[in-house]
Amino acid sequence: MMVFSKYLASIDHPDHRERMEEVLKWVANEFPDLEPVIKWNTPMFSNHGTFIIGFSVAKHHMSISPEYAGIAKFADDIAQLGYSATKGLFKIQWNKPINYELLKKIIEFNIEDKMDVTSFWRK
Repeated sequence: MMVFSKYLASIDHPDHRERMEEVLKWVANEFPDLEPVIKWNTPMFSNHGTFIIGFSVAKHHMSISPEYAGIAKFADDIAQLGYSATKGLFKIQWNKPINYELLKKIIEFNIEDKMDVTSFWRK
């Protein structure tokens, strides 16, 4: 988790920083084989050199990026939870709970789906 220290320190709002740290720690604990990395000033987790999931902070929400395939696969779940989504990410408002069950399913899907992927991003 030390790799995320500088990023976390750059988050001005203490509640947002705490929540982001909580999510990053949860991923690291739940998926200890994933590698925590910072790329493009964004905290991410990779597996054998391929992107699995990324996170970022905005004024009103946290963005979670599982690539298009992760959004498409779980679009109904994301919508049912009231999270807004684009092609590559979904947003959780700071005042809404994080559904860790969904997050776990998305990460497990990406790990399995990208098992044989050798590039960082899907092609």
